[in-house]
Order: sequence, then C-alpha cells, then structure tokens
Amino acid sequence: MKITVYFDGACPLCVREVSRWRNASFSCEVEWFDITGQEQALNERGIDPRQAMLQLHTQTSDGNTFVSIDSYALLLEQLPRWRWLGKLMALPVIKPVLRWSYDGLTILRLKSEGRYPGSCSDCSVSKRDQ
Repeated sequence: MKITVYFDGACPLCVREVSRWRNASFSCEVEWFDITGQEQALNERGIDPRQAMLQLHTQTSDGNTFVSIDSYALLLEQLPRWRWLGKLMALPVIKPVLRWSYDGLTILRLKSEGRYPGSCSDCSVSKRDQ
C-alpha cells in the first residue's frame, strides 16, 4: 500500500511536522504532496482544494481518501510503535473530540495568517463598499 499525504507547504507548522514525519519508519510507502498552488492536480485526484486547506487529506493507493483526524490515525497505524495511538484516535468516543479540536485550530491558524479559504486579506474592497 502507498499513502499520499496532502499538506499545506505554506504553513510553517505543517512543514515542520512533515519534516518529522518524513523520517519515520512507516510500514508502507508514503508520498508527501505540497498542495500549495496545486488546485488542478488536487481536482484531478478528487480532492477539493478548499477542503485540502482546511483538513489534512491522505489517499491510499486503492483510492480511499481520509481527512482530518482519520488521516493522522491512518499514518500512526503505519508506525509499529504508534499503531496503538492510531487505533485509540479512531475510537467513536475520542474521534469527534479530536476532529473538532484539530479542525477548529486549523481554522483559527488560517484566519490568523489571512489564508482562510474565501477570505481576502488584501482586497481593495472596503467594508462600506460591501
């Protein structure tokens, strides 16, 4: 099995985390795909570029797509020493809380960076013109 991880290469935190993950001993092949400026390629792979900014996406070689915490759980399950944590994160009691926290923090990060999809920090339209 091969897993493709779609990450935000314009995010310093994401790049730092990916650099740590790259050195991990996964039980399968992992491809790291920077989504920055890759809207067409994402669409061709069946991934909405806006959603890719909001949630980590992974895709397996058999075409299954995972998002948010499910992506992290999938990756952890490919690491022999961390497999238990991936399974724990996927539990129905825990997963919703982790998803809510992760997705909420991602939205806050993107808004603080002025990169939240649909927002325009450098538009010339003033509030009174809207």
